[in-house]
Amino acid sequence: MSGELLAGVRVLDLSTVFMGPYAAQVLAEWGADVVKVESLRGDQVRGVGDTSGAGAGPIFVNANRGKRSLAVDLKSDDARDVLHALVRDADVLLHNIRPPAAARLGLTWDDLREVNPALVLCAFRGYGRHGPHADRPAYDDVIQAASGIADAQAAAGGEPEYWRSAASDKVMGLYGAAATCAALRAREIDGAGRSVEVPMFEGMASFMLLDRQGGWLTDPPSGPTGYPRTDSAHRRPYATADGHLAVMMYADKHWIAFFDLVGRPELADDPRFHDIGARTTHIDELYALLAEEMVHRTSAEWSAAFERADIPHGPVNSIEDLFADPQLVATDFFQTVDQPGVGPVRLARRPIDFGTPPPPPRPAPLLGQHSREVLAEAGIADEDVQRLVDAGVLGTTDEITRPG
Repeated sequence: MSGELLAGVRVLDLSTVFMGPYAAQVLAEWGADVVKVESLRGDQVRGVGDTSGAGAGPIFVNANRGKRSLAVDLKSDDARDVLHALVRDADVLLHNIRPPAAARLGLTWDDLREVNPALVLCAFRGYGRHGPHADRPAYDDVIQAASGIADAQAAAGGEPEYWRSAASDKVMGLYGAAATCAALRAREIDGAGRSVEVPMFEGMASFMLLDRQGGWLTDPPSGPTGYPRTDSAHRRPYATADGHLAVMMYADKHWIAFFDLVGRPELADDPRFHDIGARTTHIDELYALLAEEMVHRTSAEWSAAFERADIPHGPVNSIEDLFADPQLVATDFFQTVDQPGVGPVRLARRPIDFGTPPPPPRPAPLLGQHSREVLAEAGIADEDVQRLVDAGVLGTTDEITRPG
């Protein structure tokens, strides 16, 4: 792992569910040594879809692969000394614990910098600490609604809908991973630790405003919010003579090529379609025309024509289709890994190319699998580790009953 970008960085991941664990998993993919610090019951996501009884359901495995697990009762008095021993040698600590509970557990920035002033604390929250909702709980659905996603997903006059993915959690997990790397870079310059707050609501509001602020960019507003292209009722995978195909023409050259393909080159000079501004204003007419033309050829015929014309297009894959997708197969995207408690599993390799071959994906840990190992590295003597086990403060693989 010495060639990895974050080699030598130690991360304590006290987060649960989706957002924080995903951020820490990305850091692990980039070479960090990530220790997942769990309660004795483990992250509740361990049990989601867990058919093996090992506490290694598919979401948990994907969000926690490449980490080590230490199971400890953080509410116990003895756990405070254990946590401080870990913090002293850590570079980063992530958690998604609400502020009152974080204060009770000694996980505030003031608490932690007393132990390690060079630590980077990355705290995931539902809402920013200076607002009236600072202490509110939040999950992905709540934030999708609050940030405008659910409303934007509604068809004209229809009911608001969520994305069929925990997208807010995953987007904010990526924000958190990036912010952590930025704080580590700043520490290289001045040697000081950082307190980084990653609020879901503010983050997703910013995410949505990028392409949906529209006329509300100006004060006072000069027009409605939204983005006509993505709001068009005709924007969808297009029916062909034998299936569906995704196609997105954006630049002038794409539309000129398409008008030639359908035998209507004169449309390139139509005032409604001659540049991107006009096309955006008349996007419903343009996409309706596209839908009308697509049904006259098969998906294979269109793919061949679009390939020759260099027009962006692609299949409409199901999740199952991804495992046989020729691009993913050719790039060895999926690799089989022996997952403890489960057996062979297919994991996606790191998607980012840093110029060197990515290491193979590593499995997720069983609950408490590395408790003794991690505490030994922190300088805690074997007899003290055993005392913690006997007192029910520390869990190891042998002593823990798997979550169901």
